[in-house]
Amino acid sequence: MASVQITQDRTLIAHLLRRAGFGATPQELDAAIVKGYDAVVDELLNPDHADVVPEDLIRRFHKDQSDRRGLGGGPHWVYRMVMTDTPLREKMCLFWHRVFATASTKLIQARPVTNQIDMFRAHGMGTLDDLLIRLSRDPAMIMWLDNQDNHADNINENYGREILELFSMGAGNYSEDDIKETARAFTGWGIVNPEYNLIKMRNNVSRPYGYMSWQFAYDDNDHDHGEKTILGETGDWNGEDAVRIICKHEATARYLARHLYHYFVSDELPVPQWPHTQPNDPEAIDTLTTAYFASGHSVKAMLETLFKSDFFQSGAVRYSRIKSPAEMVIGTMRLAGPIELPSEDTYYATAACGNMGQRLLSPPSVEGWQGGTDWISTGAYVERVNFASRILNDPNKIGVRDLIERVKAKAASGSMTSDELVEYCLDVLGPVEVEDGTSQGLKNYASNYGSLTWSDDESSDLFDKAAVAVIQLIVSSMEYQTA
Repeated sequence: MASVQITQDRTLIAHLLRRAGFGATPQELDAAIVKGYDAVVDELLNPDHADVVPEDLIRRFHKDQSDRRGLGGGPHWVYRMVMTDTPLREKMCLFWHRVFATASTKLIQARPVTNQIDMFRAHGMGTLDDLLIRLSRDPAMIMWLDNQDNHADNINENYGREILELFSMGAGNYSEDDIKETARAFTGWGIVNPEYNLIKMRNNVSRPYGYMSWQFAYDDNDHDHGEKTILGETGDWNGEDAVRIICKHEATARYLARHLYHYFVSDELPVPQWPHTQPNDPEAIDTLTTAYFASGHSVKAMLETLFKSDFFQSGAVRYSRIKSPAEMVIGTMRLAGPIELPSEDTYYATAACGNMGQRLLSPPSVEGWQGGTDWISTGAYVERVNFASRILNDPNKIGVRDLIERVKAKAASGSMTSDELVEYCLDVLGPVEVEDGTSQGLKNYASNYGSLTWSDDESSDLFDKAAVAVIQLIVSSMEYQTA
């Protein structure tokens, strides 16, 4: 009975760490099981230290990552995601980057977007009100949605529209007049020296470090102080007032709840279809909405409710999400072991994410990535297979060696059958649950190696080769692409 309970706990905590992080390494899973499910949730929600990022080594070996010039921002973030011991914090950065999609393609440099990611890292589990105000003051967002061109005597509706439609309430919960009035509330919200900085931005050249250090500036002389009516409330509203009004609406709570469900629990239909379709689990959305209002609009409280809920822990939702390219790439790299600088793997990983359909720091539009089945196509799947095979191809990598030694440790003696090799690899890697057909295919392939032992150098090398091949096949399976 105790053995059954341990297996159930292990499976549940592995599920949690796939969703609240990027999947657990065997060491991380062992440590989490000792702590227990609720304690792990509490630890994930309350990181008490900053990640250690060796900026001195990055500056020495990878100047473009230190400066966040050109393509350097993506690899720098990949390094953080692979090496973090506070995975939910990074996972929330990825979540908000998907919801508040801002691309370096328009802004020319990655640094303004990585500064925005830093803001998500610091405040992404606070209140929605605080986050939306910080987002509205974020120079990358201001320039991305043209709010520097939003003036008292000539409004630009771009940000006013998107904060309602994509960032808070969802389509169908506001009027065109609400868009205009919200845009008026954000007049005067811009950046320091906008004319000069716009020239630099539009001069499509990669700039040296610090050249585009944009800062928020509020110009009261450029703010429309006239009376405005936003979502039925009238007054001389500023941007902070607009956010306050938006955040107290039930539609906002439900929109955020559905995004969290879509990201952490089970794939929903693409966001543009939400006004016309019911959520997968309306009761779950009700539960998260209640948590939103009971906590003063706290994202952390919604996450705690979600992770400790029956609907999240249910076996029915396990493996019901297709991993995003970033989730698949980062999870696989974490299995391979820590990144040792200098390294080209972060560049390869960033390029692979892009080839799979998720170019970090450059979402395709203000709508971001829709996720779900959009992540899988023939070309994207081939890229996933190739990436996993390359990253896990060396038995001497720290993480791969640990996987192999753990597989060996499961054997009752110094040998195992090829079927046992497959079963032990599946267990050590996740545990990964696969369909019968996948399991049989893996066993058919492994049978080419016959019975395996590691009693001498030659047989040990053959075992390493067989174990690496089976591991590569497992991470190439369709089941591994789901979380």
